[in-house]
Amino acid sequence: LKPMHITLSQLRPYYAPHLLPLAITVSVTLIALGGSGWADLFRFDREAILHGQIWRLFSGHLVHLGWSHLWMNIAGLALIWALVGSRFSTRQWLVILAGSALGISLGLLIFNPELDWYVGLSGVLHGLLVAGAIIEIRRDRLSGYALLIVIAATLLWEQIAGPLPWSAVTAGGTVIIDAHLYGGLCGAVFGGLLKPASFSQH
Repeated sequence: LKPMHITLSQLRPYYAPHLLPLAITVSVTLIALGGSGWADLFRFDREAILHGQIWRLFSGHLVHLGWSHLWMNIAGLALIWALVGSRFSTRQWLVILAGSALGISLGLLIFNPELDWYVGLSGVLHGLLVAGAIIEIRRDRLSGYALLIVIAATLLWEQIAGPLPWSAVTAGGTVIIDAHLYGGLCGAVFGGLLKPASFSQH
């Protein structure tokens, strides 16, 4: 029997689709390990952004209030990836990720002038999940409708009654519910506009 030689190129179809969530997890963890100095440098900060520190429009979503906040978002990312991670290519997910981050930040700048600073990935996660749900609906799958109904109900609850009872405790601080709303709206736009290469094959 000849020994089997497995190359990285052969394994690529198995690990490549998961590189983006892995990169996000590593990035948020490194920033958390950097302590308050890195948090202050990267968080969404209204005055700093208005004075030209544009990177904060994106990096603010990678900063967290503490480890419980970070692990909650990583767990959310893992769940989202399990549910809809295969619906877009890595490049398309990057567009959704960056577009949702920018859309949320601009929304906070324009519509929430009382907000001085913001951190957390949860708004972007709402964008990713809604985009995936929209694709499922475009594929006429009941799971997409179910996901969208649950997300819409959650967003409506937050706008009427405030954050979900457990979310503030887990996050370790005030939950900015409008970030979730802006993220969901961004996800709906990208889910409607983007057409995965494999869409026509399903």
